[in-house]
Amino acid sequence: MQFDDDANLDTSEVQDRRGSRIPGGRTTVGGGLAGLIALLLALFLGVGPEQLGLSSGGDTAAPAASSLAQVQQTCRTGRDANARDDCRAVAVVNSVQDFWTQEFRRRHATYSTSPTVFFRGRVATACGTASSAVGPFYCPGDRKVYLDLGFFDELRTKFGSTGGPFAQAYVIAHEYGHHVQDLQGILGRSQDGLTGANSNSVRTELQADCYAGVWAHHATTTPDESTGRPLITSLTAADIRDGLDAAAAVGDDRIQERFQGRVTPEAWTHGSARQRQQWFQQGYRTGDMKQCDTFR
Repeated sequence: MQFDDDANLDTSEVQDRRGSRIPGGRTTVGGGLAGLIALLLALFLGVGPEQLGLSSGGDTAAPAASSLAQVQQTCRTGRDANARDDCRAVAVVNSVQDFWTQEFRRRHATYSTSPTVFFRGRVATACGTASSAVGPFYCPGDRKVYLDLGFFDELRTKFGSTGGPFAQAYVIAHEYGHHVQDLQGILGRSQDGLTGANSNSVRTELQADCYAGVWAHHATTTPDESTGRPLITSLTAADIRDGLDAAAAVGDDRIQERFQGRVTPEAWTHGSARQRQQWFQQGYRTGDMKQCDTFR
């Protein structure tokens, strides 16, 4: 995956809290066994940590001055995105939101942008205080995506993904798929507390995978809002394989087999490795969000 070296990145779509401290409050999820359980339950859940019994406090930590300026200072162009992981994440956020802005406009609707919050360790959200163990998630309470960039190392080392830049892009695009669902009024279907292979939770997650594939289909043709040129200039078959491998690595069956030694479909919340790959491919092949109706 390559970005246009001369493209300007819009860092206003990212809030960098990696150097901040949370005043007061607490989180019930941390390292060790509790963190592992939370990760198994919530990985890619795409909704806020309140569903995990995390602290309900809505503390908002002010970003430290040095952290606040970090992405603004270092992530200016596509060249920076081709060189740095955090700048790549900024560029993917830009590309994803450019696409959905234009797609909603084409459908005579309005897309409301959602910031991505970079954090390290733990973070205060409108959905409660979350630790990094929860993994990337979308909080409908404040309509923000939360991401600890260290997760991408864990995706490779703990979950067996091959990694790669597009594996990171898939994760981000999946979370923005939940934002699209939120704007459509669909996301609430997943919050009925039910689990299982045919649950609304699984259907919601698979649709977010499909929406990620829809974005990938258009990634190299979506013009940047400011330059009129696509921000992403190259997306190869190898990139797509990395995305599919990441989707499989976080399938419920793969996670259960890896961490508990058996597969229990009645506890699924995200879908199997095969399903996640299938729905990403559905979106990537068709490029049409209407083909992502996992509830039908």
